[in-house]
Order: sequence, then structure tokens, then C-alpha cells
Amino acid sequence: MSIRTRSAVPRRWVRILIAVLVAVFLVLAIGPFLIPVRSTGTGTVFELAYQDSRFLQVDGIAVHYRFTPFAGADRESVPLIVLLHGFGASTYTWREVQEPLSVFGDVVSYDRPGFGLTERPEAGSVLYTAAGQHRILEAILDVFGREQAILVGSSAGGTVALNFALEYPSRVLALVLVSPAVYTGGGAPGLLQRLLRLPQLRRIGPLLVRRIAGDAGDEFLRRSWYDPDLVSAEVFDEYRRPTRVQGWEQGLWNFATASGGDQTPLSDRVQSLEVPALVITGDTDRIVPTEDSIRLAAELPAATLVVVPHSGHLAHEETPDAFMQAITTFLDPHTEYAP
Repeated sequence: MSIRTRSAVPRRWVRILIAVLVAVFLVLAIGPFLIPVRSTGTGTVFELAYQDSRFLQVDGIAVHYRFTPFAGADRESVPLIVLLHGFGASTYTWREVQEPLSVFGDVVSYDRPGFGLTERPEAGSVLYTAAGQHRILEAILDVFGREQAILVGSSAGGTVALNFALEYPSRVLALVLVSPAVYTGGGAPGLLQRLLRLPQLRRIGPLLVRRIAGDAGDEFLRRSWYDPDLVSAEVFDEYRRPTRVQGWEQGLWNFATASGGDQTPLSDRVQSLEVPALVITGDTDRIVPTEDSIRLAAELPAATLVVVPHSGHLAHEETPDAFMQAITTFLDPHTEYAP
């Protein structure tokens, strides 16, 4: 009798364990599809547009941009300056410097797919990839009838500018890189990207990124400034404007899980870039360490470095006067290359 009792107990627990594992599997496999996923955004990109907003169609997607014409009299030979924002930002990040930069040429800023007031492409769209970013930049140049441009990129926008310059060096007059995320950040590893693209995670992914509209997003913005007390309520509100776009969560998730391809890391290629470059960083950058920008300036063959005192990750927002002083010193010698 005791022998049968002892042999029955393990079998009972095995059955319980199997039942638990099956239940867990069902919850993980089916549960996400039972969770309601509705966007907190209710407006269209056109309804939320600024007074000076414009839209350009690229692959059937409305790309939002803002344009400031050259402030001088003769626009025929002035360069085009294209401003590229970083992660979580939009054209709004350039509000302090877009008009001042127009003393050098025509200035255009645009929202990259997944951000700002650009329409959100479907998951898997090429516009989320490096090739798609190049396609949009080429479309911008074509709209303004330019073969070349000066690219000004902040953080992740700096990596877009660098990638474009490496791919199409003849189309770039000069680069201005504001705390570019070359050695930090980047996309998720290949295995993690494949996991994130599982149907279950695709379903609940928008819920996971929604936190960017709340405390997590606000804290990231505060950390981007040397003096977070200077971030006004208006700045917080404008950074949240894109979260009022219907489907913004899905667009951000699509961007975060887009495949980066098998491209050689940018950090291994910058040494071959001969385009004149200015690297600007704050002396207290908590997002992309100041030391990373110093390293990049040393590795780029034709780079100038400016470290702005009492400034953080967004020198063009927090210390626009110092930013303009640096860019004025840099751009003046290069305007002779303008088409």
C-alpha cells in the first residue's frame, strides 16, 4: 500500500505541473489578444498641424515639415539646411534656431516616421529603416530643387545625417551633429527584435510605449537639459502634441521594432567620412555622454568640436545663443560650397 501511495504522489504533481504550464502558455499565447488596445490619440496630423506646417507625400505617407526661407535678398545660390530631430522629438525641437539659421540659407525641419506630425506608416514599412530615411531626405532635396544640403542632426537625427553622408557624400555640403548617438543607443539586437515582432507583443506593444506620454517621457526630457528647471510647461505640452495623433503608440512601436538590417555599425565607418563636420555637445550631457561626442570629433577626419558650458543634450534648445555662435563660426567658411 505504501509503495503505491509513494508512486501516485509524483504522478499527481506532474499532472498539476503540466496543467499549470498549459495554463501559462494559453495566457501568454491568447491573453494579449483579449486586452483592448485603443489609442489615446484622437486627432489627425492635419488637425494638429501648426500654422506654418507643410506636408510632403513619400510612399503614400504625409511627411510633416516646416520651412523658413533665406532671410537675405538673393536666394538663388544659398544652401539648403535640413534639420533632423532625435528620438521622441519633432520639428518643435528647432524652434529657437530654425529662423536664426535662415541667415545662411533656406531652412527645413521635418518629422521622421514614428514621430511628430508625420503620418504613421504600417509595420514593416521601409520608411522606418535607414533606406527609408534616405528616401525622405532625397525627397526633401528634390522638393527644393537642390543637389546638396547642409544636414543638422540632433542625437539620433545625427546618426541619420551621418548615414546619409556616408551613403551619398556628394549630396552633403557639411554636417552639424548635436550630441549624436553614434556609440550609444541604437536598435534592439536581432534576436530581441524578432521576439518583439511576435504577434502577442505586437498586440500589446502600443500599451508598453504609452508611458512615453507620461512621467517617463517627462523625466527623459528633464534629463536632456543641464538645468531641468528651465523646461517650461509649454515645452512639456508641445513635446506631448504628437501623442494626440490617432495611432501614435502603434507608430512608435513600429519604429522601435523595425529591422536595422545587417549594416556595419556606424561607429566603424565614421573614419572614412571626409565631409566637413561640426560636433556640438553640452558639457553635462546625461543622454549621450559628452565624452562620446569628443571621441566622435576626434575620429571624424574633418571635424570641429564645440563643448557648450552649462548645457545638456539639447544645446540648440537650452543654449541657443551658444549654439548659433558655434554654427556661425563653422558655416561661414563652408557657404562657398553652396550650389
